[in-house]
Amino acid sequence: MKIENIKPLHDFVLIEPEEQETTLPSGLVIPDSAKEKPQRGKIVAAGTGKTKDNGEIKKLVVKVGDLVLYKKWGGTELKVAGKDLLMMREDDIIAVIKE
Repeated sequence: MKIENIKPLHDFVLIEPEEQETTLPSGLVIPDSAKEKPQRGKIVAAGTGKTKDNGEIKKLVVKVGDLVLYKKWGGTELKVAGKDLLMMREDDIIAVIKE
């Protein structure tokens, strides 16, 4: 399955977490078991928005390509095309990073 074939529904977004450094400047290598989960990533797919009680759709604030900060333990982990991804609700995103 390709990432392009995944279309999140409603207010869900698909995020590709940023890779973390595995080697410290001193040359020490950090094992995978000691790494913290990343809290920053790029949105690779997004739904259309959340449906309100009156039937209207509230559009998402974030969009594909945005670099975002998200809650540490938010989302559902997926592996697609050999990449680790996260599917989460827009509510789990805490900031958009402007660079």
